[in-house]
Amino acid sequence: MFKMKNKKKKALAMMQRKLLTNVHTTSIISEQFRTIRTNLKFALPNLSCKTILVTSSIPGEGKTTNAANIAIVFAQEGKKVLLVDADMRRPAIHYTFELLNNSGLSSVLIQNDTLSEAIQETFIEGLFVLTSGPIPPNPVELLASEMMDTLIEKMIAYYDVIIFDTPPVNSVTDAQILANKTDGALLIVNTGVVEKSSVVKAKNSLLVAQAKILGVVMNNYALPKEQYKSQYYHTRK
Repeated sequence: MFKMKNKKKKALAMMQRKLLTNVHTTSIISEQFRTIRTNLKFALPNLSCKTILVTSSIPGEGKTTNAANIAIVFAQEGKKVLLVDADMRRPAIHYTFELLNNSGLSSVLIQNDTLSEAIQETFIEGLFVLTSGPIPPNPVELLASEMMDTLIEKMIAYYDVIIFDTPPVNSVTDAQILANKTDGALLIVNTGVVEKSSVVKAKNSLLVAQAKILGVVMNNYALPKEQYKSQYYHTRK
């Protein structure tokens, strides 16, 4: 019983750390995600673009955490948001939100489930999740299919913002395929970890796919001391 409680506490702490925009709404990190939201609005004039792809150049750059928090800040603004786990190789969104993954994107694409059956509500008002579903043997073919095009059209009809979490663009072609089908792509860069050549390669891969690159998020970027000071006064109010 004691071990089980510790496991639950550890899982809760991990979820809170990943979803800071929901737990610590006044933190500087939450403010940075709201800045990303604002910048995306400028990049998407008249909100004509509704589908945003989030990827990275290599694994471990924080793309899933970024995708989840960006989805949250859009929902906090009153938007109806759908977060889609399009990483059908190493899915993580269902862990982040503690959801089941028995059905999801893969099962909808092979028509074992309908979109409405597979979408799950979250504990955040206005935010819905389509998990990856069971890992298929052919994720590239599923993402490139006409069924995926039809699915995106259905999503656009019901949601204000749709965010796709995809595999790293330098690892497999999944992100390239989906980048061509979405309105814009956001590249997550883990500063101090990923090499510049990998970032350039990722950018070029997205451009080859005719993706509109909306911007780059510098993850784990060291903030100047004066910003920490302003954050102290902000949180003390």
